[in-house]
Amino acid sequence: MRFNRLGAAGGAVYLVLGVAWVWLAQPPGPAWLLVAWFVLVAAVEAFIAGEANQVTLVRAHLAAPALAYSVSPGHLGLLAVVLAVAGLSDLVDGTVARRFERPSTFGGGLDPIVDGVLLGAVAMGLAFSGSFPFWLALVIVARYLLPAAGGLILISMHRRPELRHTVTGQISTSLIIVLVGGICLFRFFGQDATNALIGAEVVIPVATLATFLHLGWVARRPVVVAEPG
Repeated sequence: MRFNRLGAAGGAVYLVLGVAWVWLAQPPGPAWLLVAWFVLVAAVEAFIAGEANQVTLVRAHLAAPALAYSVSPGHLGLLAVVLAVAGLSDLVDGTVARRFERPSTFGGGLDPIVDGVLLGAVAMGLAFSGSFPFWLALVIVARYLLPAAGGLILISMHRRPELRHTVTGQISTSLIIVLVGGICLFRFFGQDATNALIGAEVVIPVATLATFLHLGWVARRPVVVAEPG
């Protein structure tokens, strides 16, 4: 990857917004660690091209406030707002890709990685704060970690997996955002979240399994990359 002006500009804007949030909102957690995350993501973003990818990386930056709010039960309402913004960016990036550029293989690979960083941070933060079952948090982490690991294994075997959005993957991500955000809102307003939690315990594992099966079907005939020389 090469240095990209659009990516550098986008990263600088997100960095300023992130630092302003830390300064004005005084979120729970070490301020220096939150700022360090914004700096790290902005540095990586400077080497990523494409308008749609800049929208996708909103969710990478949002991982910091998501984690900060998820470990603090008194901030679950704000966490739901963060997830709502993340869900909006997930809808917008595909539209931007189709409007300004063709959807790319890189973008198809970046999207689930960013989703995994954000939702993995939320799930584990909620689990450690006692607001979410730990086993279900591990399912959400596995939903994104295992496909990424599988892709790396295929690449190491000189195979090039097809990186693109799948219907089941998009549905499962949307369901995770809606269900986890809903549970946070219920608990923030002091309402009984039992039914929402039971629904999440059923729907999220089923959607994750469907995603794995669909990805396995899509990857059954990977493109072989020729050996150099």
